Amino acid sequence: MTCCEGWTSCNGFSLLVLLLFGIVLNAIPLIVNFVDEGQFFHNPISCFEWWFPGIIGAGLMVIPAATMSLAARKRACCNNRTGMLLSSLLNVITIIGAVYCILVSIHALIEGPLICNSEGNSTSNCEFSFSNLSDTHPEFFNLQWFYKESCIAPTDYTNLTVNSIMPSGWREHSLHFNSKENKHRTIHLTVFLGLLLVGILELLVGFSQIGIGFLGCLCGVTKRRNRIV
Repeated sequence: MTCCEGWTSCNGFSLLVLLLFGIVLNAIPLIVNFVDEGQFFHNPISCFEWWFPGIIGAGLMVIPAATMSLAARKRACCNNRTGMLLSSLLNVITIIGAVYCILVSIHALIEGPLICNSEGNSTSNCEFSFSNLSDTHPEFFNLQWFYKESCIAPTDYTNLTVNSIMPSGWREHSLHFNSKENKHRTIHLTVFLGLLLVGILELLVGFSQIGIGFLGCLCGVTKRRNRIV
């Protein structure tokens, strides 16, 4: 097995693990909402789990690349230059999905859960639009909704000072579910931080496989099972 095949196989396994993590993380707030309320779309934790960043972006869009990367290895039917090239090209879809997952996760972490941003706390207050992602402002990524005593988001970000976003201004916050508000905030933070990490890792693996796939296509792969090139 060449280094290209070994690296491709490792990337395929990594993508498989990451897409499973993405799907599970995305499903957590959906399941909690159904268990608590007995129905979907009623008092959800946030709008953003319904954008399916983990199920679609970090999950379904990664399956083609993961499948091809696992197949394009020693003794597999796709163990050839074409298989390596396809494993590289399919990772473009992985990168698009990972970027989508990252953008939605960042936007979700900036906004916070629904309980912190609306009085109605229902999906009737959600606006599902891709244009919302372009309005993301990373400079507001301070998680004030999680650390403040009250999670009501400030209405005027322009008046925020450095002292207002420093850790000294934060209260001690332990991860506990002693109230519905804390439960929603903790689940929201855990899920979307996890999805952000999954998206970043998938992005890195995708770029890695694009490079190694083209290299395997140019340099060739193992010709015989009993011979290591």
